[in-house]
Amino acid sequence: MARSFSAWSHVVSMLFAQLTHAIGLNDVCDALRLHSGPLSALRGASAPSRNNLSHANKRRDAALAERLFWAVLEHLQMISPGFAAGPRGKGLARRFRRVIHVVDSSTIALIASCIDWAQHRRRKAAAKLHVRLDLHSLLPRFVLVESARAADSIRAAEVCAGVKPGEIVIFDRAYVDFIHLGVLNGDGVFWVTRSKESLCFRVVKRLPKATDKRILSDELVVLKNKDSRANYPQPMRRVRALVEVDGKEREMEFLTNNLQWSAASVADLYRCRWQIEVFFKQIKQSLQLCDFLATAPTRSAGRSGRPCCSTC
Repeated sequence: MARSFSAWSHVVSMLFAQLTHAIGLNDVCDALRLHSGPLSALRGASAPSRNNLSHANKRRDAALAERLFWAVLEHLQMISPGFAAGPRGKGLARRFRRVIHVVDSSTIALIASCIDWAQHRRRKAAAKLHVRLDLHSLLPRFVLVESARAADSIRAAEVCAGVKPGEIVIFDRAYVDFIHLGVLNGDGVFWVTRSKESLCFRVVKRLPKATDKRILSDELVVLKNKDSRANYPQPMRRVRALVEVDGKEREMEFLTNNLQWSAASVADLYRCRWQIEVFFKQIKQSLQLCDFLATAPTRSAGRSGRPCCSTC
């Protein structure tokens, strides 16, 4: 297969599938075969057979696409140094001067409901995309694609693997797992998240009220639930603040393990989580994610070297 269908031909075929919104292997293979002449002018690329393309999608190491991505990004940044540089030295990045990660997930509805691994409801299929986004470059540091059935908190530790001491992680309350939060705290990683409505806690200290009228309260709390307190015995910060959502102010509760930041900084950090929602919107609008050219999931390694699940 490697001799008859090169890695370069594979890349060209998958780019063609994206640009033409192909809905299956036959669409890709038949169209490329009809245009085999112009195709060969692209550094000798060749049209694949259906079996070759299917086998390559299943067996070829996903690290190939990863290396290609970083090589293209490096080339573009060499041509234009400001490309994908993100808001470095501005706003929160300038204030904190450390890497800020935003973690969240998004569900991708699939047209082919016959994909067994992605079965979501009775007649629907969907995949869940877990992303750890670098707030500076607005590029993902870690991506995990799997069935939409799994809860976000189950994947929290895997998605945050590789975060270094002193860095900041921001995530929604769906990722709250006190075992994982305890590990992050022990590793010297700062985290900010939303408080769950069912959270049972006891206030141990009320911090001085901020001058910012958006801040309603600032407290140190400990967990009351026996199991939760065993997983996270240290005090954590609870900040209640008014946050503007869709033009209206809503009261929200935030949790963090950092006791030094101002309460307003905690609220502002969580507001940065909106950047990952913009990222999800962009990739759904620009990439063909609802159609898969095969039906079997495969395992691949991310840039950190840890395994992550992707689709072939």
